[in-house]
Formats: sequence, C-alpha cells, structure tokens
Amino acid sequence: MVMLCFLLDLRTLSPPVLRDLKQSLLQLANFYAISSPRGHRSISKSKSLLDKIGLCYVFKNRVSCSTEMKVAYRPSGNFSLRDFHHAVNNLPHDAFLPELNNCIAVSCCDVHLASVLNDKVLYSWGGDNEDVGRKVIIISSCLLENLDSVIKKTLMEAADKCISVDFILLEKVSGGVGALSESINNFIKDIRDLENCSFHNHLPDAKALCSLVKQWLQDLRDETEQLQARLKFKRNILGSLNQICCNLFPSFTHIIDEFEPCQSCRCHGYPLDDEHRNKMVKSTCCPVTGNELGTLDSTVNSLKVGEQTVLFMPSFHYYTKLQHVTTPIDFNIIDRTNLRSLSEGLIVGTPFVVVPSSSNELDDIDQTELNNQVFQGLCSALHFLDQGLVCSSRCNTDTMRETPFKCYYILLPSDNGVMLLRRLAGSEEVTPVPDVSQSFDSTEAKDIKDSIKASLLEIEVHDYNPILHERGFHQKLNVLVKESLHFGSLPTKSEESPHELKSTQGESLSEHGSSKQAKGMIAFEEKTEMEISQMDLKLKSGQDKITARITEEWEQLIVNEIPNINSSTCVSKPKLDQLASTPIESNKPLDEKTSRILERLEIPRKLKAKVASPIITSSSSPSDACMLTKKPLIPFGPTQTSDMGTNLSQPMRPNFQRVRRKYR
Repeated sequence: MVMLCFLLDLRTLSPPVLRDLKQSLLQLANFYAISSPRGHRSISKSKSLLDKIGLCYVFKNRVSCSTEMKVAYRPSGNFSLRDFHHAVNNLPHDAFLPELNNCIAVSCCDVHLASVLNDKVLYSWGGDNEDVGRKVIIISSCLLENLDSVIKKTLMEAADKCISVDFILLEKVSGGVGALSESINNFIKDIRDLENCSFHNHLPDAKALCSLVKQWLQDLRDETEQLQARLKFKRNILGSLNQICCNLFPSFTHIIDEFEPCQSCRCHGYPLDDEHRNKMVKSTCCPVTGNELGTLDSTVNSLKVGEQTVLFMPSFHYYTKLQHVTTPIDFNIIDRTNLRSLSEGLIVGTPFVVVPSSSNELDDIDQTELNNQVFQGLCSALHFLDQGLVCSSRCNTDTMRETPFKCYYILLPSDNGVMLLRRLAGSEEVTPVPDVSQSFDSTEAKDIKDSIKASLLEIEVHDYNPILHERGFHQKLNVLVKESLHFGSLPTKSEESPHELKSTQGESLSEHGSSKQAKGMIAFEEKTEMEISQMDLKLKSGQDKITARITEEWEQLIVNEIPNINSSTCVSKPKLDQLASTPIESNKPLDEKTSRILERLEIPRKLKAKVASPIITSSSSPSDACMLTKKPLIPFGPTQTSDMGTNLSQPMRPNFQRVRRKYR
C-alpha cells in the first residue's frame, strides 16, 4: 500500500496549468473512489476506502510577504471524496507570481520540503502501519536550485523511512530551452546519489496529465501481486531454453455505468447492504459499531459510488435507473482510423457481426437493395483502405443498457462483405503500459533474433480455424454423463415429508387398501434398518387387519380372476409381482392362506438362478389408485427377459382349498 502526498508550488503554476492540474487531481480521486483491487472482490462492505491521498501547497502570503506551506487535505483513515473535491476546488487561484514566469529555478527552502517530511505531517499519516509506503510528489514549473546539505540530509532520512520523492517539472514553452536543459542535467546529477528520488519533466497538456493520473492510480491501488505466466514450446527456442517467463498486466479497467442509490448510516456514512436493509428499519444496526439505528440515524438519500464510497445527497435528488436498450441502436460515426495503428489491447467487450438489415423499416424492395449495396460498398472501401470507423453510442453492448456515459466502438471491415463491431476502451479505462528495459546490446540482440527466428520456422504455420481447436467441452461432458448413467435412475422423492409419512402411514394403509400397502412395502425396502424398526412398532397394531384384507383380495383376483370393483383397493398383477418379490419384513408369522399364496407366487428355482437382480415391471393399471414405478436407466445385471418374460408375466394359479370355519 502506497500513500501519496502532493506538494504543489502554486507560485509557479499559471492559471491554465493549475486548472488542468486540478482536473487531474479530481480524476485521480474519482478513479480511486470506484476502484477495487483485482482478485479481491470480496471486500467487506462494512469497511470504507482507506484514505491514502494528501494535498499540500506552497504560496506567498500577501500580508507577511513570506512563503508558507499549508495542508489542504489530510488523510484521516477513511477517504472522503466530497472533502477532497472541496479541498482541490478551494486551492488559491491568485497564488501565481508572474515574476517567476521566466525563472528556471527557485530556492530549495521556499518549497518547504522539510516541512512536509516531518512527524507533524507525512510521518504521522497512515498510523503505525509499517506496510504503508509513502511517496511525496512535488509538482512545479520551476526547478529547485542546487540541493544544499540540509535538503540532502532530509532526503536521506526519508530514504531510511522508505519514503520516495518524485520531482515533476511541467515545462514552460519559452525561448530558454538550452538553459533549461542544462539546469535539468545539473539537477539530475544532484539527486543521482539518492536512490529514493526521481525526476520527470512533462509538457502541461492533457495527454501528459492523463498519463500521470494513471501512474498515480496504480500506486494507490497497490496491485503488487502480478499474474505470472510461462510460454512453453515443444522444442527449444534458444539453446536448451524451451520456456519464457512473463508477467500479465491488464490493458484496461472498466468504469461503472451508473451510481446506485442506497441507504447509509449518518454516523459513519457506510452503506447498509441487503442483509441490513431487508430487516425492519427499527432493527437496523450500524455496520461499524453494531449500535441500533433509529429512524433519524439512517438516510436513504445517498448514492453509492463504486463499492466503498457513499455520497450524501439532498432529499430532492432525482435518480433514474438504467433502462434496457431499445432498438434500433444509434452509433454515431466520429472518424476513420488506421487499423495498423490500433492497439489490440484497446479492443474490449463482446464482438458483434454486422450485416445489412432486412427489417420492416425498409418496406420498398428498391430501398432494401440500395441499403445492401451501400453496406457492401462501405465494407469494401474500408477493407481496401485498411481502415475502420470509430463510433460512439449511449448503449453499452455488454450490458445492453442505456448509460449516461459515452461508449466507443469500432467497425472492422472484412473481405467477405460483413463487418465486426467491437467496443473500444475510453480514456478513463486505459492503463499505462509497463516499460520494458533493453538490457542487451544490438550485437547480442541480432544473434538472439536470428536463433529465435530459426526456431520459429520449425513450428507449423496454419491459418486459425476454430473447428480445428476444440477445448474439450463435449468430451468431458460426455464422460461425466456416462459415469452418471452407471448409477441408474435416482429414487423419486416422496411429496410428503418424512415426519408426515411416519405419522399417517397406518391410516393410509387402512383407508386405501393393498395399493397403498404395496407403496409402503417398496418404501420400506428403501428405508434404513433403523427407520424400518421404528416404523414396524407403529404399524404393528394395524398389520393384522391389513394381512386379512390382502389375503381376501388376492384370493378374489387370482382364483376367481374377478377384482372386487366396490373395494377401496386395487392391486394389479405387476403389483402382486412386486409384493411377491419384496414381502414385508415382520416378526409376526403369516397365516396359512397367505403362506400358501406366497409359495405359489414364488419364482421357480431355475429361473431364480438366472435372474441376477429383481425386475420391477411397470405396466399401467385401469385404476387411478395403482402407482407406476420407473425402470432403472441401465440394468445392473443381465435380465434375460427373452427367456423368462412369458413365465413372469402371469403368476401361477394356485389351487385353494377352502377351510371350513368352525363355529363355537
């Protein structure tokens, strides 16, 4: 983490330069307010943004005629975007001294650098956190005179505290270019021995200031963890080297498209997230202290800037939520651009293929044909010129919403009559490209280039065809589905909860007869032994009646082949097969009739040896009360249905001998 302290010499900054510099400082604060470190999206919303920007300035007191230094914004733990804007906008606009306009250097003591590098100002900012680095940025239009021993000692003490000092000179356009260059060289010699000091000179234009803002933003974001990568080759590319180590840097960062309204606490200004907002207002607590917030302790008139910055707004503030885009989308042509000069790192977002329209807007056939010819002519002309068209629109094609900020796009032509629409990064989204130092001379570079070129020629060259480059999605998914099929079909879950099923099992069996009893038997087979034992205790009282009714129903269905239509139960033959193969487990012995029936319905021993697993057939029943069961997707063993299908389709017909009732 790096804390920046800006020291502005307002005496040397002309009003136009100061105006542009103010805008740059405001842009830096705005970027920092919406920024969140990459790879750390899960930042707690109860913590606000750390305050890592300080602002000081040097001016000449008109009354005492002395040069003074004042602190405009002091870091206080939590960054306040509103207070920083207030400090920048209230910088003195009459501090410029015209007599210094032609001066090249100013006195070191007048800059008051020692007043910044002390315990009262910079050293006290950031608390006792040793991980906080500090950097002082001195911005002036005049150089410092030869550094004396006092200033050098102060800079050396700052180096011991890991504080860096960056001198930035905003050059003036004047005739003394030679004298300025000589003074710059002398100043660089003076700070050469100080490792914590650096010097940069820039023209005070918008491009240079924008570059400075992006560099300062990188220091504030503290993205020290760089993505490391390796480029591996099948063959050695140079000697025994077959890989190149690299660092990955993003070329752009998205800015937000809207400022969302939110509810925040008045005590700390922290947003109340959905967890707090979904509760009753009376029980809402402060995310920092945990104290209960009353009606007047929270405000809904707040705007959320990024994730950790909140602005209090007046009650009459009007907010309009982003609307979905309505077709047709307007793309305003701005200018042409050479495709050779376009950096690929600036092309972002989802690409869209552009073809001539065939919508209902062109009712006339002649207009449709003319529209197609113009489109084809435009595509052909741009492809011949190797140029593209830069467009602007209020639509963000990534979110398909209308945004109050402009989005830039480029139309890329092709040789087959279609164009490609890609989004371009704007000035707010571009990040500076890291500098790569050349550590070898031209002779060594030529030998290395020749060797690498020879190695590259050994790699096959083809035009990229996506059909030939599969990522392996279908193969992987096919394997997963195949493995899943080996487990068969999942058992269907009962609509009733387990508690309700246990409490009403006996009643349902008594009311609905053997159909529900068959369902209960299948359910028993899927239960664990513990659950079965518990349910047996509850069903023990009702099994006597159930067994008698089942015996009577089976006798009517199998012996007489005439089901009792008036009966409240309906047991189909497939259900009887299931009941025969999965009898109810009970400690009570069966009566004589039921035992004989089960013996007659039992599968012959020869067929039993062939069957590896029980077969559950699912044939429809004429009654709605008969339940259907699904076959497993993949049989767990050989079924051999061709051999025994005819034997198992119908149960054997038993011969009952009616037992005469004995009357007492």
